[in-house]
Amino acid sequence: MESDDLRTRLRRRLSGALPDQDRPAVSALRNALAALDNAEAIQPEEGLRLEASEHFAGGVAGLGAAEVQRRVLDAESQRRIVKSEIEARLTAAATYEQHGQNARAAELRLGVEALLAVLGSSA
Repeated sequence: MESDDLRTRLRRRLSGALPDQDRPAVSALRNALAALDNAEAIQPEEGLRLEASEHFAGGVAGLGAAEVQRRVLDAESQRRIVKSEIEARLTAAATYEQHGQNARAAELRLGVEALLAVLGSSA
């Protein structure tokens, strides 16, 4: 499925970064995957009233009562989200550099390189 290509590449790159203990890449790749997951989440409908479960705190009664289909992101939406993660990391790196935290800024920039490598492999 084309819309899963970017997520698959992110996971593949993450699988390679974990044994190498490449912390900046692992952090950036995990954050990008989490951002994609969060973007697929559906907001609860306004005024939706579900019967609360008497057995579980925060649960709802009825098999599958709280289940909803997740949003499906197209390839361009996925790329836009990862680019947003890159921009956020670059902004944070610049802020760290302004405050003399050059090592932390360098880590963020290494994470950006990992994300750019994944985006570049989609061309």
